[in-house]
Amino acid sequence: MRKGFLYLTLEGALDNPANRRVTIHDVAAAAGVSISTASKALNNTGRMGAETRERVKRIAGEIGFRPNALARGLLSKRSFTIGLLTNDTYGRFTLPVMAGISEALVDHGVSVFLCAIEDDPALGQIHVDAMLDKQVDGIIASGKRLDRRLPVDLSSLPVPVVYAFTEGTENSVTLRSDDAQGARLAVEWLAKLGRRRIAHITGPEDFFSVRERASAYREVAGDVEPVLYGIWAESWGHEAVGSIWSRPGEKPDAIFCGNDQIARGVVDALRERGVRVPEDVSVVGFDNWEIVAAQTRPPLTSVDMGLKELGREAGLTVLALAEGRRVEPGVRKLPCRLVVRQSCGGMSPTE
Repeated sequence: MRKGFLYLTLEGALDNPANRRVTIHDVAAAAGVSISTASKALNNTGRMGAETRERVKRIAGEIGFRPNALARGLLSKRSFTIGLLTNDTYGRFTLPVMAGISEALVDHGVSVFLCAIEDDPALGQIHVDAMLDKQVDGIIASGKRLDRRLPVDLSSLPVPVVYAFTEGTENSVTLRSDDAQGARLAVEWLAKLGRRRIAHITGPEDFFSVRERASAYREVAGDVEPVLYGIWAESWGHEAVGSIWSRPGEKPDAIFCGNDQIARGVVDALRERGVRVPEDVSVVGFDNWEIVAAQTRPPLTSVDMGLKELGREAGLTVLALAEGRRVEPGVRKLPCRLVVRQSCGGMSPTE
């Protein structure tokens, strides 16, 4: 009796349209076309009128049709998944990159899964092998600095690899922010505000991005002030201001910082000395890390590296490669933008 009860309950559930998955047969019937035509329309294959293709897609959406991922994968020989491999375990750079990747691929029915490998080659190889076992359509490699490769060899994999915010292999597709352009934006903005003695307090000189930003700073600001290299920390910004203000001679009227943490240390050190920001000294950071920039007092003007857009481009690029489209190898630099807040004075460049 209990078996019969379970059977009847299950049978009722299957007969209930609210519980039944909408199939390609339902789409074809609702659109008044054959199953073959419906399938071709939804997969953008075959020859048919644009009106028919769009009508089938519209009706499929209206009745709640969702393609079966397994069946779609078997037909196309794809898994519709992309792996994201990173050693940025803190997520400062990888999380916005991943947000951009997911945003770009969600409309294509592609999922992304993240593997954090720290700086461990063995762990990196384990994750790469796992991605290949899952038959990912491609891999995006991302990191915490532009001039270091991940500690795992990705050069001879059977799937396409795109590098985003990390150093790629020879003849790879590599996406990165244009640090020199971002630095020029910041220093040119300070010059436009009338600042004439612009100092630059930045991170370790062995970072490629630090050297690029410093070189662009020099092009615009000249040699009025020395570049001060240090560590990526508020304490260094505080220490550097102490060094500048303890020396004799004229003081800077603006300070361009290598990242937002350094900039917050600079702002705090200036306040302690009774130096007003931005009235006496304008301050600009780099990264536009909102949790730091928005909580600085006054809120910090900063260069945004466009990491979400970089992720979008990486996602669309690896998708193109997975679909067999030709993508030219090489390094692509994406532009930065200046986000103006109260720490430097003046209006936004877009206003």
